[in-house]
Formats: sequence, C-alpha cells, structure tokens
Amino acid sequence: MWRIFTKEKGEIMSIDIEDLKVQGVKINYYYICKRKLWLFSKGITMEQNSSRVESGKIVHENSYKRMKSKEVLVDDILKLDIIQGDYIREVKISSKMQEADEMQLYYYLYYLKKVFGIEKKGTINYVKEKKQDELILTSDIEEKIEKTLIDIKYICKQLYPPKLEKLPYCTKCAYYEFCFAKEEI
Repeated sequence: MWRIFTKEKGEIMSIDIEDLKVQGVKINYYYICKRKLWLFSKGITMEQNSSRVESGKIVHENSYKRMKSKEVLVDDILKLDIIQGDYIREVKISSKMQEADEMQLYYYLYYLKKVFGIEKKGTINYVKEKKQDELILTSDIEEKIEKTLIDIKYICKQLYPPKLEKLPYCTKCAYYEFCFAKEEI
C-alpha cells in the first residue's frame, strides 16, 4: 500500500499496486480509446483480424534481432520489448499514437520501480520513422500513471462500455466494425 499526495486536491490517498496492476496494452488503450479498453478488458478482442496489428507484429519480430534481452515477460502482465543496460526499449511502427506509447512505457518504468525497486530510463524506437524518444520517469508522471490506473479499474468495472466517440483514427482500428455496425430492425 502506498500513500500518494495529489497536487490538485492537496490530499493523501492510498493505492495498492496489486489491486491496480494491469497489462501495458490497457494503459495504451486508455489513451487511445476508453471504449476499446473496456471491450478488451471484457475479453472482446478484435486484433487477430487486423492487418495493421499483423504488420506491427512483423515489424516487431524483424527489428533488433541481435538484442539478447528481447520480449521479457514480467509478472505475466508486462512484455518488455527490449532491456538494454539502463534502458527499457519499446518498439513501435510510428509515432501516430505517441502519448499512448509514452504512457505505456512510463507505466513499465513505474511498475519496475514500485514493485521491484529497479529504476530504468525508457526509449521508444519508432522503426518506420527511424527515430528514438528518450523517457525519464518523474514524480509528475508517476502521479499521472496512478490516476490512470485508478481510472482504468473504474472503466473496466462498468457494466456497459463508455459511449462511442468518433475519433480521427477509428476507421483504422481493429474494433471499427464492432463499434460502428448498424443493425437494422
């Protein structure tokens, strides 16, 4: 159990990481689409039918083949793409979903620090763009992660999915047909 001081309200609250820990993909989905997060949390997965997801897997498998510590599973919930010295590296195709990618990697850094006492830096490798972004976990980011974890737990406990929002990238989403299917009576 950790005690957290929130700057906004000036209050102390406690969170239990065991109660709030989630897969990294849920952090990513939280920042992309809360409805997608809810569907995924209920076991409704559409990724297996997505050519974009398949392309991502192929790029991921073919990138950084010489790395020794690749795809390391931590606590059966986090899959770290690459561990290299002081860095955890996340491999992504492009930076189109940069905030979601960053928050996913920040969560990995946060989890390693809080659960194992291991402090690392992060790097997101955007393969298609041949660019890297370095991330360093700060107390402000830790607070944002904690609030995100609390909100994810709340969303996943709901009986119904969040209201459908039409976002610019919906048509490329694996869940597009599910969300936008029109039923005729």
